[in-house]
Amino acid sequence: MSDLETLGAAELKTRLASLKEKFDAFKHQNLSLNMARGKPCPEQLDLSMDMLGLLKTKDDLKDSNGNDIRNYGGLDGIPDAKTFFAEMLEVSPKEILIGGNSSLNIMHDTLSMAMFHGVYGSPAPWSKLPSVKFICPSPGYDRHFAICEQLNIGMVVVDMLDDGPDMDQVEKLAGSDPSIKGIWCVPKYSNPDGITYSDEVVDRLAGMETAAADFRIFWDNAYIVHHLTDRPDLLKNIMKACSAAGHPDRVFMYSSTSKVTFPGAGVAMMASSENNLNFFKKQLSVQTIGPDKFNQLRHVRFLKDRDTLKAHMRKHAAILKPKFDTVLKILESELGDKKEVSWHKPNGGYFISLNTPDGCAKEVVAMAAEAGVTLTPAGATFPYGNDPRDRNIRIAPSFPSLSELTTAIKILCLCIEIVIMKKSLSREL
Repeated sequence: MSDLETLGAAELKTRLASLKEKFDAFKHQNLSLNMARGKPCPEQLDLSMDMLGLLKTKDDLKDSNGNDIRNYGGLDGIPDAKTFFAEMLEVSPKEILIGGNSSLNIMHDTLSMAMFHGVYGSPAPWSKLPSVKFICPSPGYDRHFAICEQLNIGMVVVDMLDDGPDMDQVEKLAGSDPSIKGIWCVPKYSNPDGITYSDEVVDRLAGMETAAADFRIFWDNAYIVHHLTDRPDLLKNIMKACSAAGHPDRVFMYSSTSKVTFPGAGVAMMASSENNLNFFKKQLSVQTIGPDKFNQLRHVRFLKDRDTLKAHMRKHAAILKPKFDTVLKILESELGDKKEVSWHKPNGGYFISLNTPDGCAKEVVAMAAEAGVTLTPAGATFPYGNDPRDRNIRIAPSFPSLSELTTAIKILCLCIEIVIMKKSLSREL
């Protein structure tokens, strides 16, 4: 499609009518295509089915210390799981806690407990303060923002750059406002941009001066092993960086196997300093006696070691990469000449972040829905559902089949072209 700036009103109307005919043809197909969430597809779920048959006899139900996992105990996880997942997160087994199936659950617990009890070293529970705020690099993860909104924690937006959050903004905010108690981070293959934080960003987060002595980094390392290529992005170890900078208690790290094995039956974990974990476990011990040890043990026996985990994740990549490649190829062919449209090309993770011209995203998402394509709501990647430029659209390629994905992306591109052309025409008239 030629540059719209070179077209007059008459030609714009003709082209717009042609595009609307294509759109109406899609509408008449009564499609139902969903790219709203980063869900593994059935073929990915099938990769882990053998895990379900690993615990069959009484002898299978003992951990490496000989404990019978059928009984009570194990508040912070069985030793086998702590050893395995500590290696995955590059921390010590003393610095990890194994939870249930949801890392989001642990994040919510961490923040809820902070509101009631503070964190290690807090002078008071956060709920006793006049206000509590979090820095939210955006676009970001909508469920992080939902936790803050539920707990009445204010959210302060900072920009995401090509190497992570804008650290000039972060340092200024955290260093000047004692009510700012933390920052949300998805540091590897970020949701939705697919960005991995640079070493400089990690070091600045670890070393920056903060007005709140009990400031915490909520480090959601959800995609730590979720590479799409054989040349994965490298992420500096935030735990070591914080310790080296003299702030060993600054970070809470989270991850899970939700997109490694089963989203509905994975294993979640939190890594942090021993001080932080001991403080957290004191609160947790009132809430639970411990999570599902069967699930922990079968995960360890299925994934076995780092090499087995890598081989397993390569199987995921073999399913996912053609889908990402398909999306990127269609975006380039349909929108590559639109200088006002841009997108990221991630090396891993579950999303592709697309930016339309300002003021277009909501209209594009609504129009796609008319044609049977469900996308993440426009604005969801920003706190309070408010994208100030109304331009970011999160694409989740994982769940649809390749043929469904091809159709869905073509419809999305068509909607973007129509909305852009309508706005160009309104300026001409």
